[in-house]
Amino acid sequence: MMKGKVLITGASRGIGRSIAERFAAEGYDLYLLCRNNIADLEKFAAELSKTSIITAKAFQCDVGDMESLKGVFAEIDDIDIVVNNAAVAWIGLLTDMEISDWKRLMSTNLDSLFYISKLSVPMMVKKHSGRIINISSVWGNVGASCEVAYSASKGGVNSFTKALAKELAPSGISVNAIACGVIDTDMNRQHLTDEDLEELRGEIPMDRLGNPSEVAELVLKVAQAPSYMTGQIITIDGGWI
Repeated sequence: MMKGKVLITGASRGIGRSIAERFAAEGYDLYLLCRNNIADLEKFAAELSKTSIITAKAFQCDVGDMESLKGVFAEIDDIDIVVNNAAVAWIGLLTDMEISDWKRLMSTNLDSLFYISKLSVPMMVKKHSGRIINISSVWGNVGASCEVAYSASKGGVNSFTKALAKELAPSGISVNAIACGVIDTDMNRQHLTDEDLEELRGEIPMDRLGNPSEVAELVLKVAQAPSYMTGQIITIDGGWI
């Protein structure tokens, strides 16, 4: 039995891919978005559609660009759950960051939430139900040296979540965020050396990095939680922060 339709951004790898697998296993139809790896995402969507007996559709889209998103939403007539997962990182001194890098990071990590909400919320308001789940970071709560832009973007995600939750509560729509600690993803391994990751692991009480599948499990639980739970920033970090 189909349970609803879920839109997931950044779905071609890492946390987004795990979230897609978890929702497919539960019987949800999927709209999967990525910016670059469309061939891999199309193959992944076809596999999910075959093995999970659901419909999964892949779209190539720059979530930081409203016109690109409008092209996707032209093919979508209903959404029950939105998972805003797409993000990019930049590590280094703020003074070494180019303006173009700052704008690109903010458009992907924060502007996208505005664009996708503007396009999806009317569908949810129409039926007086819906869930929006934003993937954030512990750095949005406490900030990180040499990750000022990323921290600022995720702090914005947290404030966006709390404010939109209040705005949409009368319409029966819940809005929550999940603040991740160090998750073992390609993005983290792209920006951090093995030595960096090992040092971080030593700081985490659980003595390991998180798995994308654990984040996916939490996302599903938040999606299926009572609608009275809204405006929350839920941390999953192994007791780190």
